[in-house]
Amino acid sequence: MTASAIFTQALDLESLRAAVQEEYKLVALEPEHSFHFHTGRPLAHLLGYPDAWLADIPESTIESFAGTGNPFRLGALQPGERVVDVGSGAGIDSLIAARMVGPNGQVIGVDMTPAMLEKARHNAAIGGFTNVEFREGLAEALPVPGGWADVVISNGVLNLIPDKGAALREMARVLKPGGRLQVGDILVEKAVPEDAKSDINLWTG
Repeated sequence: MTASAIFTQALDLESLRAAVQEEYKLVALEPEHSFHFHTGRPLAHLLGYPDAWLADIPESTIESFAGTGNPFRLGALQPGERVVDVGSGAGIDSLIAARMVGPNGQVIGVDMTPAMLEKARHNAAIGGFTNVEFREGLAEALPVPGGWADVVISNGVLNLIPDKGAALREMARVLKPGGRLQVGDILVEKAVPEDAKSDINLWTG
């Protein structure tokens, strides 16, 4: 039995994805709403994002930031590199990456929430970012060719995916040989009980 089949038995994946989409639709459309997690510019500062990184990012992208870490702490991106941002949300990390890699680089942001994708595309356009695009898709099935990326970044997404192995295999697939994986996420020190894993309310908070 595959890992996906095991997860499907314990948890309705479509219901989980719908619940996560609904939560992050709210982050996109009503960022002033009170969430169980930090958001926006205060979160960016908390996670060590310098003001210089945020200087030319549209405020409506920053206000819907809901990451859990700072993937750029693992190393700056280099001019000309190709980057995939898994779970790109409103696009803050994708736009920062686009500035880092410059006009000869390219960034693809992938997200499954239409409201976040719409917001990210709009803000990339009004911000004049021409080397970034946003594609709808799942972390477990990235709409990116194999061996395309120099770097894969992700921020606060793996903890929302039951089949983390599938997502990591996809990240490895789209990376070039010798490519880099830079992830900011949540880790737990104790195994999560099986009954908790099947409770969608615990996944979405």
